[in-house]
Amino acid sequence: MSPQPTAPNSPAQNSPAPSPGTTRAPHGPLLVVMLGLVTAIGPLSLDMYLPAFPAIAADLHVQPTSVQLSLTTCLIGLALGQLVCGPLSDRWGRRRPMLLGVGAYAVCSLLCALAPSAPLLAGTRLLQGFAGGVGVVVARAIVRDLYSGVEAAKFFSQLTLIFGVAPIAAPLLGSAVLKVTSWHGIFVVLGVIAALLTALLAWRMPETLPEDRRSPGGLRDTARTARSLLADRVYVGYTLAQSFVFAAMFSYLSGSPFVFQDGYGMSPTLFSVLFGVNACALIGLSQANGRLLDRFAPRGLLRTALVTQALAGVLVLVAALLGALIALAAGLFVMVGVIGMVMPNATALALDRHPDRAGTAAAVMGGIQSVIAALAAPLVGLSDPGKGVPMAAAVLTFAVAALLAMLLLTVQSRRTT
Repeated sequence: MSPQPTAPNSPAQNSPAPSPGTTRAPHGPLLVVMLGLVTAIGPLSLDMYLPAFPAIAADLHVQPTSVQLSLTTCLIGLALGQLVCGPLSDRWGRRRPMLLGVGAYAVCSLLCALAPSAPLLAGTRLLQGFAGGVGVVVARAIVRDLYSGVEAAKFFSQLTLIFGVAPIAAPLLGSAVLKVTSWHGIFVVLGVIAALLTALLAWRMPETLPEDRRSPGGLRDTARTARSLLADRVYVGYTLAQSFVFAAMFSYLSGSPFVFQDGYGMSPTLFSVLFGVNACALIGLSQANGRLLDRFAPRGLLRTALVTQALAGVLVLVAALLGALIALAAGLFVMVGVIGMVMPNATALALDRHPDRAGTAAAVMGGIQSVIAALAAPLVGLSDPGKGVPMAAAVLTFAVAALLAMLLLTVQSRRTT
C-alpha cells in the first residue's frame, strides 16, 4: 500500500508498527483472500441457513423463536471461541490455533446437519460457533501483527470485501441447496467449505507472531490483560460502538426472513436477492472507506457512518409502522451498507491501542460483540414479526446505542488517536 501522511487524529501517531523481527505473511491478494475467508466464517454461519428458517421450523415442529435460538447459541459460541483462543494465540502463535479452529468448524458443521431436534441443533450450533470464533479472532490478530494505524484500517476494509460477499453468496447458496435437498444439506456444504479452507491455510499461511514476541503468561496474565483492556475507556468505546452495530445487523438477520417471507409474502429466492443487494451496499462502502482513508481520519469516518446508521434506523421503524415495504427495504439498505465503514475503522482504532496483546484485544472485542448481538434474536422474537416493527425497534435502539458509545467514551481519542 502507498504511504499516507498521518492525519491529525490518526492512530498511526501513537501505534508502533510491527517490530522488524516479525515473520511476514504473504502481503497482497493471497493474504486478503485467506484472512477474508476465515473472517467470512461468521456471516456464512449466520446467513446461509436464513432462507431455511421457515422450513426448519416446520420440519422440527417448533416455533420461529426456537429456530432463532440456534442463531443465538452460534453467537455465544463465537464469543467463547474468541475469548478463549484469542489470548492463547498471543502465547502459542497464530497458525496452530487458526488451523485447529477452522478444522473443528468443518466437523461441527456436519454435526449440525445430523441434529434431529431444535435443542440439539442449538447445541451443535454452539460448538460450531466456538470453532468459528477461533479463526475469526486469530485473523484480526494477524492483521495487527502486520499493520498499524491507517494501514490496518485499510487492510480491514479489504477484508470487508470478502466479508461482504459472504452475505450475498450465503443466502443464495442456501436457497440453491434447498432446491435440491433439505436444510441439512446447508450444513454439509458449510463443512466442505471449511475443510477446503483448512487445506489452503495449512499450505500457505505462515506464522506471523515469532516466539520472541509471544506472551509467556498463563491464565492470570490473561485476566490481568483483560482487566487493563476493560479499563481503557477509549478501547471500550470503540468496541461497544462496533458491537452495537453488529447487534443492529443481527436484529436484521434474525428477523428479516420472517418479516419479508411471512409478513410481506416474499419467496425465499426473492428474499435472498434483497439480502444480497444490501450486502452489495456493505461491500461498496467498505471499499470506498479504503479510499476515503487517504483523505480523512478513521475516527471522522466512523462518526459519520454511525450518525447515518441512526438516521436509517429511524426510517426503518417508521416504514415498519406504516407497513411500507419499499421504504423499509431502503432504510435497511442504508443501515447495512454503512457497516462497511463502521467495522474496519472501529476495529483498527480499538486494536491499535494494544499492539502487544493483539490476540487478547481482538478476543475481548469479539467476545463483547458476540454477546451483545446474541441478545438481539430473543428481543426480535418476543412478539409476532408482523410487518417488521419488533425488528425495526431493535435496529434503531442498537444504532443509537452505537453512536452514543462512541461520542461519550472515545472523546479522549481526539488527543490520543
